Amino acid sequence: MGATESKTDRFWLKNYPAGVPADVDISQYKSLLQLLDEAFKKYSQKPAYSCMGATMTYRELDANSAAIGAWLQSKGLGKGKRVAIMMPNVLQYPAVLAGVLRAGCTVVNVNPLYTPRELEHQLKDSGADAIFILENFATTLQQVLDKVPTKLVVVCTMGDLLGFAKGLLVNFVVRNVKKMVPEFSLPNTHKFLDVLSDGLKMNLKPVDLAQNDVAFLQYTGGTTGVSKGATLLHKNIIANMLQSEAWYQPAMKKLKPGEQVLFIVPLPLYHIFALTVCAMLSMRLGGHCVLIPNPRDIPGFVKELGKYKFNVFPAVNTLFNALLNNEDFRKLDFSRLILSAGGGMAVQEAVAKRWLEATGCPICEGYGLSETSPVATANRTDTDKFTGTIGLPVPSTDIAILDDDGKHLPLGSTGEIAIRGPQVMAGYWQRDDETAKVMTADGFFRSGDIGIMDENGFTKIVDRKKDMILVSGFNVYPNEIEGVVAGHPGVLECAAVGVPDDYAGEAVKLFVVKKDPALTERDIMEYCKEQLTGYKKPKYVEFRSDLPKTNVGKILRRELRDEKKAA
Repeated sequence: MGATESKTDRFWLKNYPAGVPADVDISQYKSLLQLLDEAFKKYSQKPAYSCMGATMTYRELDANSAAIGAWLQSKGLGKGKRVAIMMPNVLQYPAVLAGVLRAGCTVVNVNPLYTPRELEHQLKDSGADAIFILENFATTLQQVLDKVPTKLVVVCTMGDLLGFAKGLLVNFVVRNVKKMVPEFSLPNTHKFLDVLSDGLKMNLKPVDLAQNDVAFLQYTGGTTGVSKGATLLHKNIIANMLQSEAWYQPAMKKLKPGEQVLFIVPLPLYHIFALTVCAMLSMRLGGHCVLIPNPRDIPGFVKELGKYKFNVFPAVNTLFNALLNNEDFRKLDFSRLILSAGGGMAVQEAVAKRWLEATGCPICEGYGLSETSPVATANRTDTDKFTGTIGLPVPSTDIAILDDDGKHLPLGSTGEIAIRGPQVMAGYWQRDDETAKVMTADGFFRSGDIGIMDENGFTKIVDRKKDMILVSGFNVYPNEIEGVVAGHPGVLECAAVGVPDDYAGEAVKLFVVKKDPALTERDIMEYCKEQLTGYKKPKYVEFRSDLPKTNVGKILRRELRDEKKAA
């Protein structure tokens, strides 16, 4: 071990749950293709994915993805080429995902809610040769197609893989009743079902992929400026899938013999959390994923949940909270729920407490980023204690707390959380300058999050570097304020931002969505007075009917801050 590595002697291993190894062996798969082949052979009869009442078995997923891969190869797309996927959670997604990888290509995940400007940037930046897109979002592509390198376009419909009669009905409703497909004109495009039918007549050529080949370009949300592509290699995803599996062992032991693990997937598969923890881990375990195309439709979501005895439920704090506020949700059967995984944003104690009361299953909060495939730390899955931290480093992972110069700080110091392990990206796509800013000489990725690690190895995030509010020289962290205010029984959601202030430099402004219509500004101020020291108290409170969020449900403080600047 080098001198720099001795500073993270992994003292936290003594606090690992029984049965969780210190390291994972990533050499067991040469590439993700080996993982896919193994799953298709081992679990061929089992259901792999269900959505809107239709189910695709592992055998069908094998056939569909081989057809898509062969079709891409017939168009000259193979190793080194990039293929974009712009779809919500529908059955085509896993088929295209596996097909792109099996062709030897790199997957470029695209948020379907992107604006034309954001889509143009991502297609240009990634150099995507092809795109699979749901027709609902085709109008966005139409506006930028002549400005991007993407020449091969495959258009999917909601009903494509739901069976002939149901597919027709769903497409009719989506287009004509719900009016969810804006008019578009994309000449020379291919229909998904035609691609499938043509590909089924072709043979998929074997591709020689290794761990260091690029599997995904996973674009960061752009919350730090321009959206950058995190270059994730096959080994990064393999590592994180195995790390997640190892970490979840204590929970997975609660499965009955022969019980197929059932994942509920409300988070979009184009998001790295669901991609690794649901799609890839499910492949490894021979699991069954139930895809939820629109988790914002809470009544529809709850109705779907009622059809299954589910085991694994990943979500973000806002979604846990929204479900808990639905009467029918609390009547569901949670008897087989063994793992609730929280990520994407801080899980608030009030929400964690109510979730445990409602479901009997604690939320295991983890932490990570697109750049770390994503899981870097997680709380133990063998306890229902809420720690208020992001947990311990997962196997094969080092966490360090660094100062502004990149020096390792002693335990108990506040600094930037840095991550080292086999799940850390190769760098930002074609951005050596940006990569150099975040990677240290000893291999740590600087997260941009400010945290503090205790003597047991648990890390607490105090905030994003740039979200910090400076009030009269005091550092104020929005997470702390939001955590306190969210505990008020009359508050549904809240966000804290810094606004310019003549007296203090910056002041705290709080945006609140009410749960109790009678809630007043004075109620909030009194509550904060009891809970927060003087300089942390909000100076302003604004009530809103909702808060701006990413498609994954993370509250966008930046948008609230920018509104103030524009005003």
